[in-house]
Amino acid sequence: MARGKRYKALKEKADPTKRFSIADAVKMAVDNANAKFDESIDVAVKLGIDPKQSDQQVRGAIALPHGLGKNVRVLVFAKGPKEKEALDAGADFVGSDDLVAKINGGWLDFDKAIATPDMMATVSKVAKVLGPRGLMPNPKVGTVTMNVADTVKAEKRGKLDFRVDKAGIIHAGIGRKSMGADKLKDNFQTFLGAVQKAKPASSKGVYLKGITISSTMGPGVKVDLSEAQAEA
Repeated sequence: MARGKRYKALKEKADPTKRFSIADAVKMAVDNANAKFDESIDVAVKLGIDPKQSDQQVRGAIALPHGLGKNVRVLVFAKGPKEKEALDAGADFVGSDDLVAKINGGWLDFDKAIATPDMMATVSKVAKVLGPRGLMPNPKVGTVTMNVADTVKAEKRGKLDFRVDKAGIIHAGIGRKSMGADKLKDNFQTFLGAVQKAKPASSKGVYLKGITISSTMGPGVKVDLSEAQAEA
């Protein structure tokens, strides 16, 4: 079936006028992931906040119970004992100025970056490269830390960083089709709970305004908000 016809058939099956339970929405997204590669299962959460206000920013990080279903390549900016600690914990790349030179040369073959606080002056030399790609170490999500070993292990397992965009929506991948609906449902609920806990104190009214789950190549499946709010 051509890609356009396949997508149309899946979209009709999803029925955009309906809202589904978490379990059914996740299962439908998995069933719709019939491309030839292991599709990502993605969630979009529309929040009732004003993202233009500095006190209504929503961001955080959470270790998902079943990881992200992929190999996470972790880079650590560190020196001395912390360099060894990072390597022992399973970091894929560890260094300082040598890594800065590689990154400035166009190398970006990693998924997460961690730094010890004393390395941030060095890391700042590649901030314009890492920042736009969401790779800049940040103390708010725990990637600027002296607790290198535990942070590396958490990132390798699949720690999810999330942040609301300018439209008031959080986009996040919660795993891969191959993980199966049950594990993805667990990941979804853990992620949604973290979003709930990150609600700004200044946010008034309805916080969760819409949730959609989809696969990389599939249409969105809308989640019943009343159940999502009760289970989060």
